[in-house]
Amino acid sequence: MGYLLRELSRNPDWPAELVCPRDSELLERVRDLPVYCHPLPLRGDLDPSFFARLAGLIRRRKPDVVHVHSRRGADVWGGLAARACRVPAVVTRRVDNPEAALAARVKYGLYARVAVISGAIRNVLLREGVPEHKLVCIPSAVDSDKYKGECDREAFLEELDLKPEHRAVGMIAQFIRRKGHDDLLRALPEILKRCPEARIVFFGRGPLEEQIRERVEQSGMTHAVRFAGFRDDLHRLLPCLDLAVHPAHMEGLGVSLLQAAAAGVPLVGYEAGGVPEIVRNEESGRLVSCGDVQGLADAAAGLLTDPERALALGRGGRALVERDFSVPAMTRSYKELYREVAGNNG
Repeated sequence: MGYLLRELSRNPDWPAELVCPRDSELLERVRDLPVYCHPLPLRGDLDPSFFARLAGLIRRRKPDVVHVHSRRGADVWGGLAARACRVPAVVTRRVDNPEAALAARVKYGLYARVAVISGAIRNVLLREGVPEHKLVCIPSAVDSDKYKGECDREAFLEELDLKPEHRAVGMIAQFIRRKGHDDLLRALPEILKRCPEARIVFFGRGPLEEQIRERVEQSGMTHAVRFAGFRDDLHRLLPCLDLAVHPAHMEGLGVSLLQAAAAGVPLVGYEAGGVPEIVRNEESGRLVSCGDVQGLADAAAGLLTDPERALALGRGGRALVERDFSVPAMTRSYKELYREVAGNNG
């Protein structure tokens, strides 16, 4: 959403206003943009007072289109408020978690269009009975230029306690079960057997972090694993990775994969959700059947021991991001969607 607001704010013909919870990090991210912000209290998914506050705001500001992003109940209350004010609305769906079919049809029936960030999410909604004509695929985007910087190898090695001969394998994901940290740890002994210099670097935080740390200690692999925590400087670190691995069992698309690919890092991922739309086999990386730990080890070790192939896939991934997942392309698609929805309302 930050990228979209930034691009819209550059053109006075597209005045955008942001409504978000008072504690949202997004408020800080758009502070320097010419975007009018409306911080509203939101007390969880079941907060009917948010509907009244949002509906009142829509009536006062009179937007041409309301664009809702699906989290924390906003996808329900936002759609209801826009419908009550007779303003056309679109919603962006970013996750591939299944919903009850009846609930999905009722909720998405509030919207003129549903933008999905991957074909995998589109298929989930089709199975739940959302009409095909409501769905439009607009992939997430990253600022590819941000990740093109040169690797400061010396600083990278010092910061992560690595040696010059080590091969850094990054996994950038929240520590939750569906991201597949356990699978990568189960694959690690085989990876180390074929590439003893491999070192796993976990980026992120989450409720299962302590459990994963304990597993690493119990397995005797502390020498081969680093915990880098949540980082807001990934653009500086990703270009130094030799490989990015994403063994998620469920994934709407995978922005961390886009970031790694933009940095020219070859990818390995499970064939789950929207991952194959970024990890295109032998174009940007290697795909593995979901849950195939041996296949995960083979793919990772194969690229770590074949630097020429890894370099070629890294170049392919960067070209893919610039072609299919650029910020300008995403913005153009949303502008076309806004025009269509507002025009139909008129």
